[in-house]
Amino acid sequence: MRYFNTMKFSKFSLVPIFLIFFCNTSCSQSVTGQNPSLEEKIGQMLMIGFRGFSVDDSDHIVRDLNEYHLGGIILFDYDVPTSTPERNILSFEQVRNLNNELQNNSDRTLLIAIDQEGGRVARLKPARGFQPHVSAEYLGKIDDLDSTRYYATSMSTQLEELGFNINFAPVVDLNTNPQNPVIGAIERSFGEDPDLVTKHASIFLDEFGKHGITGVIKHFPGHGSAWNDSHVGMADVTDTWEESELKPYQNLIDSGQNFGIMTAHVFNENLDKDHPATLSKAVQTDLLRDRLGFDGVLFSDDMQMEAIRSFYGLETAIKLAINAGVDVLVFGNNSVYDPNIVPKAVQIILNHIESGEIEEYQINESYERVKALKESLSNG
Repeated sequence: MRYFNTMKFSKFSLVPIFLIFFCNTSCSQSVTGQNPSLEEKIGQMLMIGFRGFSVDDSDHIVRDLNEYHLGGIILFDYDVPTSTPERNILSFEQVRNLNNELQNNSDRTLLIAIDQEGGRVARLKPARGFQPHVSAEYLGKIDDLDSTRYYATSMSTQLEELGFNINFAPVVDLNTNPQNPVIGAIERSFGEDPDLVTKHASIFLDEFGKHGITGVIKHFPGHGSAWNDSHVGMADVTDTWEESELKPYQNLIDSGQNFGIMTAHVFNENLDKDHPATLSKAVQTDLLRDRLGFDGVLFSDDMQMEAIRSFYGLETAIKLAINAGVDVLVFGNNSVYDPNIVPKAVQIILNHIESGEIEEYQINESYERVKALKESLSNG
């Protein structure tokens, strides 16, 4: 294994009307996102996790939304740093109220995300009053499309009622290594056959879309063959990854369905000799965008996971991810907790732009993709 280290005026009315005109076409545009500053564009490229069952519980989330124009939030049911279930999710009504509060505190559509795959990866658990949903592996094994649509509809309805608009699902990793501790061993893959995976994933994406939710397929370019967990170290798939792992992505891109894609923190020397996939332009731009033709929003996997944090550090990882083509940097704040991750990330990106290490056009391109996604959610 190898481990490596986002008129007509009178003269009396000219001045006041001009001021009103100026504010209506300039001041308000910054708030609505019609003419955003560079800092606002950067804020829209960030998604973070936080502690709190209500907005009032957090001393930084309102600041992040108001001062930094934070683009996205992700909720969890368990707080890993403290090893307690005291995080964001207690009950149906509490989560719905929290999501409404978050959306009301944002000056534009806020992406509110969750990992609700079904089976063992479900932040909305039956023990807290939420609908149960079976694993992808179960659905793949019975291979009954009516069953898959039943669970996809149930999941989508619940997410819509709760106020989520992003779901980091379905997983389209192939189950090429059933002992994979973070995919196969916990039943997150529909199966080993890329056509079967495509068929079932497509149903989930279709039902999500009907309910105003954008699904995010993961983990590109494939995590199914790994022998170790990127939450705790760099997963090297150089000797195990297969070209067939790209097929579900190509199939779904060709289908014209609306979805996002999440990157994988895996290293594959055959695709990039120096960087893991999340930080690789060869993987995220050359392969995903140029070769496979993906033009949607690309989300990073959690930038605070050990595979990235310990090998690269925050400044380098942010620079490489944006240069690779990532549109939204996700900081789950659930491997480590940093209430100042948003101001830190914004300043790091601004510094990289000033130094020329990140080109401003990259920020503009990512901002436009995120903006288009939010407009589709608002108009859906």
